[in-house]
Amino acid sequence: MPNPIGIVGLGACVPETVRTNAEVAPAAGVTAEWVEERTGVLERRVAEEDQGTSDLAAEAARRAMSSAGIAADQIELLVLGTSTPDELGPSTACRVQALIGADEAVAFDVAAACSGFVFGTRIAHDWLSRRGTRGHALVIGAETYTKFLDPADRGTATLFGDGAGAAVLGPAPPERGILHVALGSDGSQADQVLIPAGGSRIPASSRSLTEREHTISMDGRAVREFITDMFPRVLAEACTAVGIRIADLDAVVPHQPNPLLLRTLSERNGLPEGKTVIIGERLGNVGAASIPVALTHAVAHGRVSDGDHVLLPTFGAGLTWGSCLLRWSPTTHTPASVFDETQR
Repeated sequence: MPNPIGIVGLGACVPETVRTNAEVAPAAGVTAEWVEERTGVLERRVAEEDQGTSDLAAEAARRAMSSAGIAADQIELLVLGTSTPDELGPSTACRVQALIGADEAVAFDVAAACSGFVFGTRIAHDWLSRRGTRGHALVIGAETYTKFLDPADRGTATLFGDGAGAAVLGPAPPERGILHVALGSDGSQADQVLIPAGGSRIPASSRSLTEREHTISMDGRAVREFITDMFPRVLAEACTAVGIRIADLDAVVPHQPNPLLLRTLSERNGLPEGKTVIIGERLGNVGAASIPVALTHAVAHGRVSDGDHVLLPTFGAGLTWGSCLLRWSPTTHTPASVFDETQR
């Protein structure tokens, strides 16, 4: 049997600038109370003008490597999940590779939107398993959504924020590590969430700029229905695959579409309060970064212990979905907390 592969290091980076509901609501034509009541989001982080996705990703990667106790030259593979790349080409992963000095790594992006981290984890797991080495892979989720928002669109401007999270994958102890990863997609629903212009279909032009076609467009109702339908299916399929019950899950660390929806779905599917890790109140939806940032937060605050069954369910544009089920083994060094709690 192949050697078990698990998460041996975690790190997250969120911008320093906080943008509250009171700051985003007026341009969107709503009140701060409306945003909280509809989404549960209270604030989000905003990257600086000169700060790109690769900058956040590189810092999260450095923190993950520190948590794993490894150097950049020990990384064999670097996979970055993002829907807000630095440029259309090259891969933003290559920018990150240069920033952190991972000269020996194979680096590329995964374009699975909010599901990018779980998709990347599957690739990294299989890469390490088949090579049969004691090497390491770096999987990152990073977004700078605020650079792609129409401030007047209440369905997106109030919901999305910026951030990055990273995990180092490497050898895990026996009976620990990644037990199962499942992925799925339905391209017939690709128009539900997208950035219409800037690609080959609608190249950049004065018209596309005037029409704000370079900003995120989302059918919020359709996306909510998709996640509501898929959440119980993803939970059940992952647990069935490894022979456990949903009640046996010790922690569920999902993509963070919005806090209110996650609480509703957790309760509806029999997950006790506190078992689902929700941090969207303070970050909003940070896409592919959601799971690694939330997982870093959970581990830093002692919400995940050795031997726990931890499920990472995800849902994204494409439409895409997936899950990663692990039996947890502690990271080499406990990661730093995502937030400065002294500021609260």
